[in-house]
Amino acid sequence: MNEKILVTYASRTGATAGVAEAIGKTLAEGGLPVDVLPMRAVNDLSPYRAVVAGSAVRGGHWLPEAVQFVKAHQTELVRRPFAAFLVCITLSMKGSEQYRPGVSAWLEPVRLLVHPVSEGLFAGTLDLRKLPRTFQGLLMRMPVLLRVWGAGDHRDWNAIRLWAKSLRPLLQ
Repeated sequence: MNEKILVTYASRTGATAGVAEAIGKTLAEGGLPVDVLPMRAVNDLSPYRAVVAGSAVRGGHWLPEAVQFVKAHQTELVRRPFAAFLVCITLSMKGSEQYRPGVSAWLEPVRLLVHPVSEGLFAGTLDLRKLPRTFQGLLMRMPVLLRVWGAGDHRDWNAIRLWAKSLRPLLQ
């Protein structure tokens, strides 16, 4: 096994990819060799000593391909340090701290497969131009109209970097 760390992600609009890149960059700045790859590009975990996996959230769930990734690699993931993160618009709401326990529960399907050494919960982005022109896309626009949450980039880069720094000793 190599000393590399894999940061892998499933993203729909690019917000989660950006979070994964920031995590990878922070780990690399700490001297760790890191690959940042979309989950669909990862077939083999043998080159990696640790894995950080993250997904966007849709309807209170990690994306299907993210859950499938963990299921497909469960045997390998339980043998190495594994951290998980999610990116969702819910955490951009005013008073988002009250929603953190509920948002954390969205990682339960992952926890049932692999016990993460750490979990990161991050606000994402809401770009109305990238929403599908479907009923679900319309439902996502309603809270914006009702001012429940706002469109824009709500990622807290400082919180993301701090979490990534906290991973260093856990992944070595």
